[in-house]
Amino acid sequence: MIFTTQSMQEILPLLAKELECCKAGESIFFEVLDPDFADAYTGKHIDLDSARYIYRGYKAWVDLAELSFCKMMTPEKSTYPRITLRFKKLHTGNSFHLDTQSPKEEKYGVGSAFSQVNKMEEPAFLHYYTQALNNAKLTQRTAILNLGINTGDEFEVIKKSVDKEIFQQMSLIGIDHSTSAIAYARDRFPEDNVTLHAHDINALETLCLGRFDLLISIGTLQSPSINFKPFFMSLVQNYLQKDAAIILGFPNSRWIDGEMIYGAKAPNYVMSEMSLLFDDVIFCKKYLQQHKFRVTITGKQYLFLTATKII
Repeated sequence: MIFTTQSMQEILPLLAKELECCKAGESIFFEVLDPDFADAYTGKHIDLDSARYIYRGYKAWVDLAELSFCKMMTPEKSTYPRITLRFKKLHTGNSFHLDTQSPKEEKYGVGSAFSQVNKMEEPAFLHYYTQALNNAKLTQRTAILNLGINTGDEFEVIKKSVDKEIFQQMSLIGIDHSTSAIAYARDRFPEDNVTLHAHDINALETLCLGRFDLLISIGTLQSPSINFKPFFMSLVQNYLQKDAAIILGFPNSRWIDGEMIYGAKAPNYVMSEMSLLFDDVIFCKKYLQQHKFRVTITGKQYLFLTATKII
């Protein structure tokens, strides 16, 4: 296939039909105008060598691959001024979200499908998480609680974000249901100021933790085993100091065959449907504002709610 002046409305069904005939792991190929030949907005008509093309940048083609549940492979030069794009169809069954065999406590443990995910190497995650830490005035925090710490990636970013002396003055406590993940995290953080518990956060009160000036939880409070709204209100009321900050990460993506695919997946919907996601985000925003917090919501594949106390 060669796409010159076809609209995206024409291209979408053509590629969808090609992909229907492909098995997972197989690829489709098509030629398009090389995006390097122009600096333009998507949709601009470009005339080259007596031929007309609709310009689209790489971002448009990467987005199309993601929407088609494909991975865009390395483009190759074709007949001037075109390149060949290759979309490799993902194995949609290859996802930790579909893991029903592992024990509940170890679905996210070391050796699980989830353990292959490294969110901190995804720019769209790391950028907004780091931004949230800055907005929460990380260097001023001394007592940090992370619920759903897993193997400690969020603490690793904190450790690398501040001077050694500041980090040593912090008391960091991480809690996760997975025994293997906590064991791994303990090897990563032998420091005396880092305490890690393999524990069910539904029974948080049995740990007698005290109060904190920064609470972090990424993608954990929305777990099916947690009664989200009353649990969140309890955290605010019982575990935060007067001048505390909060960072909550809400997944707006799925991990499929090595790719982070945008869009929350709700039960009983074949497409991304984000009503439940936004219901939780707006509930937290309103509740925190009622308790004199300043709240911002940022992010893309993960939405980050950052709240700081108005003093």
